[in-house]
Amino acid sequence: MSSEPKPRPTPEPPPLQLEAALQLLQQAGCVLPGRDDPAWPQAVIDGLCTLSSRDALTGLSNRRQFSLALEREIDRVARTGEPALVLMADIDHFKRVNDTHGHLAGDAVLKAVASRLLECVRPMDTVARYGGEEFAIILPNCPPAFGLAVAERIRRKVEQQPVAIDNGAPVSVTISLGGAFAPQWVRSTAALWVERADQHLFRAKAEGRNRACIEQPPQSQVSAEEKSLLFSTTQFEDLA
Repeated sequence: MSSEPKPRPTPEPPPLQLEAALQLLQQAGCVLPGRDDPAWPQAVIDGLCTLSSRDALTGLSNRRQFSLALEREIDRVARTGEPALVLMADIDHFKRVNDTHGHLAGDAVLKAVASRLLECVRPMDTVARYGGEEFAIILPNCPPAFGLAVAERIRRKVEQQPVAIDNGAPVSVTISLGGAFAPQWVRSTAALWVERADQHLFRAKAEGRNRACIEQPPQSQVSAEEKSLLFSTTQFEDLA
């Protein structure tokens, strides 16, 4: 008589909550063909895939999609050595907007700022809502000479276009930005790269807000942790 344990039955996957999924797509403004249309199942799948990678309020990439794009850009920079810039942007005094005009006005400001950001970047760039009133932008192949110019163009775009809100005067909005370039030919990490950009965002806010502070390459330093990620052996340590 065999003493081998019997294989456990494979658990059945949870049932698909189709109606709930369709309701989410409707709330997100996704237009689907009729259920009799052969393209309907694929349209539902495509819509859900898009929904999982987008911020529901602004339509920008969400933080998960931003993280995936950032990892891809880190690989590209390490492989090709081309420059790349990450910008972190934060709406100045956003709590004051909510407290004075209400949360619906705050949502209008978030959507308007998201639209301004998209107007200032290229199709190849990634614009994401990082969380709350903070946004993040990945700019591949962005030479250091253009970094501050791009950030300033975004800052001015937001500052010069007040946001219209329901039943009230337009709200003036400004943002602060901080940016950092990825160390070229070095396989950094997403956390280290974003941390550098955040440090310059904090500096922009400390210096009075409504400004952009960009890390310039002469000031960039590769950390010991990043150096350890470059090579797994010690044969090139004398070159560091």
